[in-house]
Amino acid sequence: MSTFAFETDGFGDTSRTSGGLKFPFMMVGEACLIKPEPPAPAPFIGKIKEIWRTGSDDEAIELVLSWYYRPEEAVGGRKEFHGAKELFISDHLDRCNVAAVIGKCRVLPLKKYESLAAILENDFFVRFTYKPAKKEFEPDRVPVYCVCELPYSPDKDMIMCDICQEWFHPECIGLPKSFPIQADTSFHCDECKKKGIPGIANKKQAV
Repeated sequence: MSTFAFETDGFGDTSRTSGGLKFPFMMVGEACLIKPEPPAPAPFIGKIKEIWRTGSDDEAIELVLSWYYRPEEAVGGRKEFHGAKELFISDHLDRCNVAAVIGKCRVLPLKKYESLAAILENDFFVRFTYKPAKKEFEPDRVPVYCVCELPYSPDKDMIMCDICQEWFHPECIGLPKSFPIQADTSFHCDECKKKGIPGIANKKQAV
């Protein structure tokens, strides 16, 4: 299989709190929206690594965050295969006062994100780790699909050839918008048709 040069889910690391302190409406390991400074069109997003009380008043709480990057914020910018709700988990740590927190959000591994019954406004997914200081991605190569040879995008429909089991974007191979993209749809790609390989029905009968 071809690869694109360029999964971690960003969870499962060991975090801690100071003296067992927990933020009133969030906990270590959760993701949150942060008010950008200076103002920006979209909030920053961080994963809470640590929570510290720095004084006696309600806002004397400091968070240690690992930042999530949007594709357009990383080296190389946003690519065609990046999902609209895609983020990169990073090793960029920062400190933030609790007053900058706008609210909660969910950042899930791609498979969990795709299994959601409903995707809400503040639901996001990750499949790459980004190291901004080194301008590196992990993994740096991922499989590519279709005649366009791009990595998978959860925002684009794909259909699998019954014979070669390769995946294709309907628009890349000239299928009409009315073509049904369903689990039981039978489809043979042009290459398999040219080779004259027997249809999937005949293959099943021969087994």
